[in-house]
Amino acid sequence: MKALKVMGTIDDRGQLTLDRPLVTDKNSRVEVIVLIPEEADPDDKSQTEVLGDFRQAWHEAMTGQTIPVSQLWEGLEDG
Repeated sequence: MKALKVMGTIDDRGQLTLDRPLVTDKNSRVEVIVLIPEEADPDDKSQTEVLGDFRQAWHEAMTGQTIPVSQLWEGLEDG
């Protein structure tokens, strides 16, 4: 048995649509295992959001818009 990994979407009728066609023998019988995440973490960011945050941080670092680490701790030590 050969394994292929491909992503897809389950629509509102419960039908599975693959993101790309499978490159294999046509008219073959297959076994499908569907892995569904437990729950999406609301704190998880998309790759686009993470990349945007990184670009912003990199820009701030390169243009000197930084705060010394010692200043970050001010006010937290007493709390």
